[in-house]
Amino acid sequence: MSDTTCHMSISLDGFVAGPDQSLANGLGVRGGELHPWHMGDPRATENDRIAEGWLMRPRGAYVMGSNMFSPGRGEWDPDWTGLWGPEPPYHAPVFVLTHHAREPIEMEGGTVFHFVTEGFDAAYARAVETAEGRGVDIAGGASTVQQALRAGVIDELTLDVAPVLLGRGERLFDGVEDFDLEPVEVLGSPLATHIRYRRAEAR
Repeated sequence: MSDTTCHMSISLDGFVAGPDQSLANGLGVRGGELHPWHMGDPRATENDRIAEGWLMRPRGAYVMGSNMFSPGRGEWDPDWTGLWGPEPPYHAPVFVLTHHAREPIEMEGGTVFHFVTEGFDAAYARAVETAEGRGVDIAGGASTVQQALRAGVIDELTLDVAPVLLGRGERLFDGVEDFDLEPVEVLGSPLATHIRYRRAEAR
């Protein structure tokens, strides 16, 4: 079984994106305030760089929600290939949960987006098979992470807690009643507190 990770920036009041997400504002209103720790802010510290290393470690496959791939709604825009430009940072197969079928999209650097209409369990199973033991990452957004937590498949969860209150947006832990992960490492900076959790049997 692939080791399954998830790494999310989150506000003090539990939001991982702001309200009113759109193609022009993929993180929603004020959502960008969660991410200065890894976006070149001069206040970033060595602890932020260590946490960025956790975020960017290579994985064999990824699972993400359609809203993370495209903050738009409804049928796909055939010209839309994601938020990351011609070479996304994944460099591996990415399985996108969606209600709207679409042919795979091959990008530069080895990223291939596959669109899965059969639900989270099907997308996760395909990711595990494809990863061949190299690890799977649950890339977001909130709904997809909630499904992964309820399914009990996340072995390691890292939360980068930004010192901001968003008030509205996409809340991470709605509908999650069990949290059987234990903190194993905490790093702090003025921009975020990075908390790495592991499932006890996965430590």
